[in-house]
Amino acid sequence: MKKDLDFGKTIKRVGITTIIWNAILSVVKLIVGILACSSAMISDAVHSASDIFTTIIVMIGAKISTKDSDDKHLYGHERFESIASIFLGVLLGATALGIGYGAVNVIINFSPSTAAPDKYIYLALGGAILSIIVKAVMYFYTIDAAKRINSNSLKADAWHHLSDSLSSIGSALGIVGMLIGKGWEILDPIAGIIICLIILKVSFDIIKSAIDQLVDKSIKTETANEIKNKIMNVDKVMGIKSFKSRQFGNKMYVDVEIYLDSELSFKEANDVAENVHDFLEKEYEDLKHCAVCVKPVENAVAIDKNV
Repeated sequence: MKKDLDFGKTIKRVGITTIIWNAILSVVKLIVGILACSSAMISDAVHSASDIFTTIIVMIGAKISTKDSDDKHLYGHERFESIASIFLGVLLGATALGIGYGAVNVIINFSPSTAAPDKYIYLALGGAILSIIVKAVMYFYTIDAAKRINSNSLKADAWHHLSDSLSSIGSALGIVGMLIGKGWEILDPIAGIIICLIILKVSFDIIKSAIDQLVDKSIKTETANEIKNKIMNVDKVMGIKSFKSRQFGNKMYVDVEIYLDSELSFKEANDVAENVHDFLEKEYEDLKHCAVCVKPVENAVAIDKNV
């Protein structure tokens, strides 16, 4: 329960911080974009504003996923966070396609533009640089929290920040092109296409990871092998007959059947199973459920340890 509270509190804290900064950046970029006649900067302002919406989705998904089990959801609500992650991944992909579509259109219809007064262009460049720095800091702040609490939706939100930072790089390049003139404004859409491809790859990875959590995919092989080794180190465990695992939202389930000496009493065998269960739940914070069954064996040599 404490883990769920920490999970919810972390996302709420990060979410409120994100909303405040995105609101500030949206207003600043919109004003600067209008003054400098920079369509790229105005689009950037809309992008930052849309990030407020995605952060709200993250917070709602986290709120639902940390609810206690009830009569209709006996295994809890963790998968709601995975659903939110898929939605965010789709939004991130749509954002990338929007950036790419706009960039291609600019290249197709490209013609050198008339620059606004220099003082406003430099103001726009300053706004773009500010956005790059702030959104990069927000990315590292959010991704660090996401890794600590193992939140896929928060990771997706972090990438929204990074996509905003990358699109601001495109805006900065476009503004530099306006200062240079002679067709160099085309740097903006070229950067936009590159950014589009990067964000699409991230969007795909986020959606794939969330779907894996929804379809009971096994946990990572290295994690499974680590757990098996730790089980084998528990006193009186002679081997492992079977080992099954699955992702459940941002948590994992493990079902294991262990070999024990048939000479052990029922109580002794039960104590060993309890020791395995308690040890694993203590070692792995993301382990929501662990079922340990016992298989009595007389000849340890006959045990097949290749699970």
